[in-house]
Amino acid sequence: MNTLINKKVNFQDLGLIDYQEAWDYQEKVFAETIAVKTQNRNLPASEQIPTPNHLLFCQHPHVYTLGKSGKQDHLLLDDDDLIKKEAKYYKINRGGDITYHGPGQLVGYPILDLDNFFTDIHRYMRMLEEAIILTIADYGLDGGRISGLTGVWLDHLEQKNPRKICALGVKSSRWVTMHGFALNVNTDLAYFGNIVPCGIQDKAVTSMSAETGYDIDMKEVSDKLKNYLAGLFEMEILPSSMERQEQNEILK
Repeated sequence: MNTLINKKVNFQDLGLIDYQEAWDYQEKVFAETIAVKTQNRNLPASEQIPTPNHLLFCQHPHVYTLGKSGKQDHLLLDDDDLIKKEAKYYKINRGGDITYHGPGQLVGYPILDLDNFFTDIHRYMRMLEEAIILTIADYGLDGGRISGLTGVWLDHLEQKNPRKICALGVKSSRWVTMHGFALNVNTDLAYFGNIVPCGIQDKAVTSMSAETGYDIDMKEVSDKLKNYLAGLFEMEILPSSMERQEQNEILK
């Protein structure tokens, strides 16, 4: 048995954070995890240390991101239009095409060493989707998968009006993951009208609030999703420093 397997996950809610700032932070945590794995290779077993795992939740100001397999012309705005929309644009190192992030959207960045869980990227993607499917089911929404497409979709069975409610795009190196998922909770869907979302021209985008007809509590969704991820991956999620502080206040 590998005694170095670590299923503890450090959770942080970064709040509303600029995309570049969050990306830089992801890269820093990702590099630190890779460094631990590299160092362990050169050490005797008795001196090796477990690799850390992280789960970051946040929201972003208006931004469009283009993945490695995306096409520039799937962004339907020029530089002046981006300024008018108060939106930014980045080409990034995840898989997938173009997507939008903005306020009211719950973005998750799991930075996990899959050697601590399972080394199967396909399974990893499906597990992220499953956590989303379970979360939105608590709000009466029937989410699922469409063959050949990533993410979570509504009307995924009959596909009379299939619409994406959560996009996925990840990067993995040495079984360490980064980037992740974006769940439309109370998202302003008009911003998706400025792109060809994920390069798919014939399917719509939706949100939890658009489907239910009321604004959804973001913290409630965050807590549900975190718990489903913990159950599916058999994680032990460690509370953030703020959550620990709140718990300490309650215990006083």
